[in-house]
Amino acid sequence: MSSTRPRPRTLGMCPVTAGLLMACTVGPQYQRPPASVPPNYKESSAAAYQGAAAGSWRPAAPADAALKGDWWRIFNEPELDALEQQLNINNQTLVEYFQNFMAARAQVAQARAGLFPTVSVAPSVTRSHQAAGVSSVVTTGSGGTTGTTGATAGGTREPITVFSLPADVSWAPDLWGRIRNTVAAYRYAAQVSAADLQNETLTEQASLAEYYFELRGEDALQDIYNRTAAADQQSLDLTKALLDTGIDNAEDVAGAQVTLANALASAAGVAATRAQYEHAIAMLIGKPASEFSLPVKNLSTTPPPIPIAVPSALLQRRPDIAAAERTMAEANAQIGVATAAYYPSLTLSGSSGFESTDLGSLFSASGFLWSLGATASETLFDGGLRHATVAQYRATYNADVAAYRQTVLTAFQQVEDGIATLRVLSNQLARQQDAVKAAQQYVDIATARYQTGLDPYLDVMTAQTTLLSDRLTQVTQQVSELTGAVELIQALGGGWNASQLPSH
Repeated sequence: MSSTRPRPRTLGMCPVTAGLLMACTVGPQYQRPPASVPPNYKESSAAAYQGAAAGSWRPAAPADAALKGDWWRIFNEPELDALEQQLNINNQTLVEYFQNFMAARAQVAQARAGLFPTVSVAPSVTRSHQAAGVSSVVTTGSGGTTGTTGATAGGTREPITVFSLPADVSWAPDLWGRIRNTVAAYRYAAQVSAADLQNETLTEQASLAEYYFELRGEDALQDIYNRTAAADQQSLDLTKALLDTGIDNAEDVAGAQVTLANALASAAGVAATRAQYEHAIAMLIGKPASEFSLPVKNLSTTPPPIPIAVPSALLQRRPDIAAAERTMAEANAQIGVATAAYYPSLTLSGSSGFESTDLGSLFSASGFLWSLGATASETLFDGGLRHATVAQYRATYNADVAAYRQTVLTAFQQVEDGIATLRVLSNQLARQQDAVKAAQQYVDIATARYQTGLDPYLDVMTAQTTLLSDRLTQVTQQVSELTGAVELIQALGGGWNASQLPSH
């Protein structure tokens, strides 16, 4: 006698199993496009420093060295070091960028969840009552015979309570890499966000250093005006004394008064500018401007030799370049997501659980139920939507490639500008110091000749004006040289490296 037991349905599962095993990722494979990189920096060549004044700024050697960590410590300014540490902790713009990065990380986890099945459970208790006179289908007897029963006239029917504990499972296999490409896109976006955070951090740190040196420059200007006003006061006292003895005249006294008044007025204006830089520093370190102040301190810092490294290293040391490169990778992954729409999708679903009218027998074998199913779908006509979507993402990728190459070109321009600025300013400052010395000698000679009656006081006024102008120019150049050093360090990427990006 042959058996009537059904044979295992392995053949029907073969297409599904084969499809899962042959799952692939569609879309172009990402490769970083090449960018034009010069062999060396033109402005750092030995020829660029021929004829430079002794003691002028030069890049650090060896040329392949790199800034690391807290780059601002290269200036050896403990007060600046403390301010930078406060900025890293309390700057609210950095807090905003950090939270944006955390949100981008969370999106990666959200996208990755699509790779796994969804399991849900929905327990329920239903109590129902049918009206009299309505027939219902019932099963009677051990042999499985069925029949119908109906309510007699005036009859009643007991309420029925049904206990149900179903569990549903649904899974859409990632046959063509749509979910994997989505995960990759979000992962690259998170790396872009991390690079943006580092770029903004470098920008805020550089701004703080520049404001600090600008403020110290204002302190130096204040000192110059104070010393000039003191010297002008002495000259005014001298002209008054000579007027009282009949040697000098009222015109010289008036000239001395004008010179003193101008110096005092200029000194008052410095205080306003210094206050603005102080307020800007307070904002950067996350403090109210009303609760922050810096003591007066004269400008004494000189730009240190800065390691500029080789040009090819710039691609790894600039966070904005890293962000542009990761943006390209993100756009490339989006092409794969759009391409996957051309292929059919498969959804596997299953359901099992228990159902019974008796709570005590809910988990018995007779109350067990299950179902399995598979659904495949394919878009036959969409009016060119998929083609247009892929074309859109390809164009976005090509635009990102152009933006990446432009970012690289801008980076090299900024480094060359920074090196040239420091080279020229340091040479100019060295010669300006000679001009200040000569102007001081001019004042000393003019004052001595005036005191002996050989020259009028107008010559003293001219000499003092020249000395003041040369000193102001010297301080301005010192500040420009220091801020130029900060800008060069920022152009070199500070102490950052692309290896610090979060891993996959």
